[in-house]
Amino acid sequence: MRSSTPSKGHDVVDAAADYAQHIPMRVIADMLGFPPEDGPKFREFVENTLEGINLPPEERIARMTKLFDYLIAQVHDHLGNPREDLTTYLINAELYGRKLEPSHVVGAMTLLLIAGIDTSWSAIGASLWHLARTPADRERLVADAGLLPTAMEEFLRAYAPVTMARLVKEDMHWRGVGMKAEDWILLSFPAANRDAAQFDRAGEVVIDREVNRHAAFGLGIHRCVGSHLARMELRVALEVWLERIPEFSLQDPSAVTWSAGQIRGPRALPLRIR
Repeated sequence: MRSSTPSKGHDVVDAAADYAQHIPMRVIADMLGFPPEDGPKFREFVENTLEGINLPPEERIARMTKLFDYLIAQVHDHLGNPREDLTTYLINAELYGRKLEPSHVVGAMTLLLIAGIDTSWSAIGASLWHLARTPADRERLVADAGLLPTAMEEFLRAYAPVTMARLVKEDMHWRGVGMKAEDWILLSFPAANRDAAQFDRAGEVVIDREVNRHAAFGLGIHRCVGSHLARMELRVALEVWLERIPEFSLQDPSAVTWSAGQIRGPRALPLRIR
């Protein structure tokens, strides 16, 4: 936590982004059986993978090599010292009577690290950003904690952190846009969640919205397998924060920075807390 000189009974801190990142990292590390002190490495792996998407290929490969080397070392450690965690489960899992290839184990672990950390911390950070800049919603949730599950779904709708890619199967045109087979296209879940044909007052954040079939976790057969875990992390993070820090606001809106790439969430979120 970094702090500046207190002003008029307030402290200015840039702890919100760190708080949002800390919870998913601890959860995923515990599930995989990784040392909790490796949390800073996970942050580096995630940011290198998702935010380095526009870097030259050789630099991206070098960054990914660090992640794969780490995971392979963890697999070897679990082979020699099996325990009750997801890594040992994957190592021992069988598909059609055969154990998974090491590359499949590492691939599953990579997916869990990348998809299970940045998405959750971005949702937590965006929710705190909204509450810091919207005192009426913050005060209402502090006064009525029972409203939080409903408000969470609205935060997910309004600030959905994920934009997923899909592969075009055959040449087609859609609304004047041509797409070729084997093209990759990005599906903007946040844009779908602001569709006025599906949501009343689609451009507003309504924390007591009752009908809210948003697409933050995808829909149908491609729905996020970790959606329930992500919801639990978001709920616990907001419950604990609001209980311990009920009064906070943005220290300087222009100082807030956001991630780049397929996952969107705050990376610096300086707050003034009472």
